[in-house]
Amino acid sequence: MIERYTRPAMGKIWSDEHRLREMLRVEEELLKAIAPEKGIPEAELKALRRLMDKSMLDAARRRESSAGHEVIGMLAAVAGELKKEAPKVDRYLHYGLTSSDVLDTATALQLRDAAGLLIEGWENVAGRLKTLARKHERTWMVGRTHGVHAEPITFGIKAAGWHSEAERNLRRLRRAVELISYGKISGAVGAFSQLPPEIEARVLDALGLRPEPVSTQVLPRDRHADYFHALVLSACAVERVALEIRHLQKTEILEVEEPFSEGQKGSSAMPHKRNPVLCENLCGLARLIRAHESAVTENCALWHERDISHSSNERVIFPDAHIALDFMLHRLSQVLDGLQVYPERMKKNLESSSGLVFSQKVLLKLIDAGLGRLEAYDLVQRNAMKTWKGAGPLRQTLGADPDVTKRLSAKELDACFSLEPYGASAREILKRGGCL
Repeated sequence: MIERYTRPAMGKIWSDEHRLREMLRVEEELLKAIAPEKGIPEAELKALRRLMDKSMLDAARRRESSAGHEVIGMLAAVAGELKKEAPKVDRYLHYGLTSSDVLDTATALQLRDAAGLLIEGWENVAGRLKTLARKHERTWMVGRTHGVHAEPITFGIKAAGWHSEAERNLRRLRRAVELISYGKISGAVGAFSQLPPEIEARVLDALGLRPEPVSTQVLPRDRHADYFHALVLSACAVERVALEIRHLQKTEILEVEEPFSEGQKGSSAMPHKRNPVLCENLCGLARLIRAHESAVTENCALWHERDISHSSNERVIFPDAHIALDFMLHRLSQVLDGLQVYPERMKKNLESSSGLVFSQKVLLKLIDAGLGRLEAYDLVQRNAMKTWKGAGPLRQTLGADPDVTKRLSAKELDACFSLEPYGASAREILKRGGCL
């Protein structure tokens, strides 16, 4: 991922340096597990630990360039440093392992740590959405379906929906952490031909991972696909909020506006512009993350006990998706912190459709008065179409229709045009959305 979207903590997890350290952690725990049997002195293990505290990346890359193999490059670099100081570590390094034992287990550690940062990001976003929903529980606005005015809602109800989705994403990510926290030390084809399951259990327990029940040479990639789907749905949720803010920031609507800082420029050509560029950026990055999901699912089917067709795309997809989503969650928090909400404009837009948003209340009132549903619908619709074409507010057109007034009194009609019933369940909705 380019530096522009890389935040330090997430970038560190996916750096080549950190990846190498995690690979060496797996090797270290194996040496500890076999140390009693193989007679590896504690002093030599400490020598390895001291070496791991230094950067081995350049040396490993140099060895890899000649060997054409990443893990052998790492092993050669370590051996070059420890051959004299720790001869038994040098001898038993990578003992009984295959490369994927190290690579897949190290990747599990990276995924687990990266997911922790994403969970923290979602918790920050969820807190801001909860505050927004509470603040605007009674801030009236028009609900829109198909982009057309529908019925009144409150902005708090809208924000509660976003918050409820944030909570679902938190649950998915926490479940995904459990799903991905598996490793393998089962050898070349996963049959424990060189090391027993007891050694695997000891190594993985030290790393805070669980043993894959039945592995091949690699961890089964359905785990990674399932995990990645949680990232995709997180990106979709961020986009849902960002897209709605973009729509509501349109000049002719202007009910909310993303932050626009002092000195910020909206256009190189038009000085008046205040463009929703932060939210547009979020929508673009969501597309990037979604685009990776097909490759992750295609990685599930590998040849026999393994091939490495998955490896090349995972080196790109895993870092990029996590770094992008981490950036998205941080940016969405910033947008919500500085979000400008314009209740007066919301009310004005709600009133601009001349009462059409109350049509269902009238429909149901006529049904209660004895009309059949289809007859009542046609009666309300013909008056609504007059209002739609500019004949005056719906209350006025209905009040002038004798087929309506012979069934509903003026007081009953007036009651149909009250906002309060539309907010009667707002508190319950906020509770159900986890905001109260």
